[in-house]
Amino acid sequence: MENHNSAFRPSLSLLDATMIVAGSMIGSGVFLVSAEIARNVGSAGWLTLMWVLGGIVTIIAAVSYGELSGMYPKAGGQYVYLREAYNPLVAFLFGWTQFSVIQTGTIAAVAVAFAKFSSYIIPAFSEEHILLDAGLVKVSAAQIVAIISIILLTWINTRGIKNGKIIQTVFTLAKLLSLFGLIIFGFLLGAKQEVWNANWANAWDAVSLTQVDGQVATSLLSGLALCGAIAISMKGSLFSSDAWNNITFIAAEIKNPQKNIGRALFLGTLLVTIVYVSANLMYLAVLPMHDIAFAAKDRVAVVAAEQIFGGSGSLVIAVMIMVSTFGCNNGLILSGARIYYTMAEDGLFFKKAAELNKDNVPANGLWIQCVWASLLCLTGKYNDLLVMVIFGVLIFYVITIAGIFVLRNKRPDIPRPYKAFGYPVLPMIYIVVASVLALLLLRFESGYALSGLLIIIIGFPLYYLAMKTQKTARRVREN
Repeated sequence: MENHNSAFRPSLSLLDATMIVAGSMIGSGVFLVSAEIARNVGSAGWLTLMWVLGGIVTIIAAVSYGELSGMYPKAGGQYVYLREAYNPLVAFLFGWTQFSVIQTGTIAAVAVAFAKFSSYIIPAFSEEHILLDAGLVKVSAAQIVAIISIILLTWINTRGIKNGKIIQTVFTLAKLLSLFGLIIFGFLLGAKQEVWNANWANAWDAVSLTQVDGQVATSLLSGLALCGAIAISMKGSLFSSDAWNNITFIAAEIKNPQKNIGRALFLGTLLVTIVYVSANLMYLAVLPMHDIAFAAKDRVAVVAAEQIFGGSGSLVIAVMIMVSTFGCNNGLILSGARIYYTMAEDGLFFKKAAELNKDNVPANGLWIQCVWASLLCLTGKYNDLLVMVIFGVLIFYVITIAGIFVLRNKRPDIPRPYKAFGYPVLPMIYIVVASVLALLLLRFESGYALSGLLIIIIGFPLYYLAMKTQKTARRVREN
């Protein structure tokens, strides 16, 4: 395995790594998710707190991963951590879930978001423009544009890591600057003192908001109902901040990975948290809570931009989301194939995925990922798939961070150039918070949580089938 990993070229600097962390995290969530959170918790204080807590929990997880990345700076990242802390089965279940839904489903959802907002500029790209209607299967122009964007980014990344990092850095810097610009212009041009005061008048009254025939009904939340609202809201803020762990998948291509991955994880997650919290404070300065909660199609940023820039606001946001989602998908596509590369080396994925092309990238893994993500685009169920795996993703984060405790006991001899900040307190806080959140989701969104758990369980027979195939192949070679 070492020989193969050394074939990767360590060409990514700390800046490149930080841009991959931030760029993979920022997709379309910050432009949309606040509407659902506002409906669930119903007040300025609670809306802001959900984003602050989401950021803090994400930063704790990210700095905890820094220790693992320093110990095992190899392609595959989190897959390798789970294999070394536990066993190949646990690692395979993670890799299987990443390939079947998490990585590919996210790529599909982000690509369709890119296509949807492209239709603001080119109406022919809209979801309403059906190109093929075969009864059960309908293919829209947005789905075709999404697939083309996935193919294009996959092709670019098969040409070498340098091309991928240029796109990532340029697009991430562009979306960070545009987001900061939107926030600043929001406070300067769109903020209204009376709106801000009204939103913060009852800032800590947690209420559920529903709209019936144009009338808004409020229900005061307390006890278990409040816990459920927090869980559902945190689901939105946490998954708007997800994919930060993608940087660990490309560890073998980062300069001084023992130090730079931990630094990039901290800098990237902190930067994104600042942007997300600032954006929501701007929404609260520009829009009444009602307009945030019931924005058309949850497009809070569009409503805010129209208040700031007038009629051209929707176009401004459309361009921002196109830049944001295109850059986000580049990071997801670039990093995902490295998991399959390491799985294939272990005999747990398609053999061809373990080969590097002349540009020292796993091109076969990239194309396999491209095909599956494109098929998910055609199903029209990509967003449902993402909701299904939320429970599973939290479980894998918990298990991975628990792996720090396991490895400190199991492998105290391995050099740890970067140790988990606040160990053992902060990693344990994350484990407790994420576990409680997972249990609350199991209680309040049991259908989705159980479906996500089912996807993981399907991995068990697949693992044993792969192991049986390995043994059979070994016997054939020996004979």
